Amino acid sequence: MTNFAGGRTQERGRGRFLEQKEFDQRILDLARVTRVTKGGKRMRFRTCVIIGDRKGRVGYGVAKGADVAASVNKAVTQAKKRMINVLIINGTIPHAVHQKFSAASIIIKPAPKGTGIKAGGAIRVVLELAGVPNAVGKILGSNNKINNAKATMKALQSLMKPLLKAKPVAEEQNAVGEAVQK
Repeated sequence: MTNFAGGRTQERGRGRFLEQKEFDQRILDLARVTRVTKGGKRMRFRTCVIIGDRKGRVGYGVAKGADVAASVNKAVTQAKKRMINVLIINGTIPHAVHQKFSAASIIIKPAPKGTGIKAGGAIRVVLELAGVPNAVGKILGSNNKINNAKATMKALQSLMKPLLKAKPVAEEQNAVGEAVQK
């Protein structure tokens, strides 16, 4: 077995090559959409796909195609272009975040180890594929899966690294007091 950069694994034997995919993917929403034209209705498929490596990278894509396979492939290509890095500290997100996209509003909070992902719908899918092991999420506004996924991505993108802990105020006052006495 030979491992190449990019996460591809090839196994030689009997003329076969097995490829390990770089990203896991999940179809969040699959809808049949129609456009009414002079000649009748034209049917296409709209697909929302979430991809992630379960190590802190996640992306989403929404695309239409003549058949399901074509729309999924287009959505995956789009999702690879929209990848973001998620900040994971001590097995969870660093702080609570509230985000809104259109009418969709979501809250994601950090959780202690062993909690798992306590969230539903689009938040759960995005957090799982991002590789966040412990978090709590709540969908507040709309039930639209695509807008909830976009709000979740926006929330994860807005996460910031925590600042280094400063000395408590009492220690600073003692240090100032000692300096004055000398």
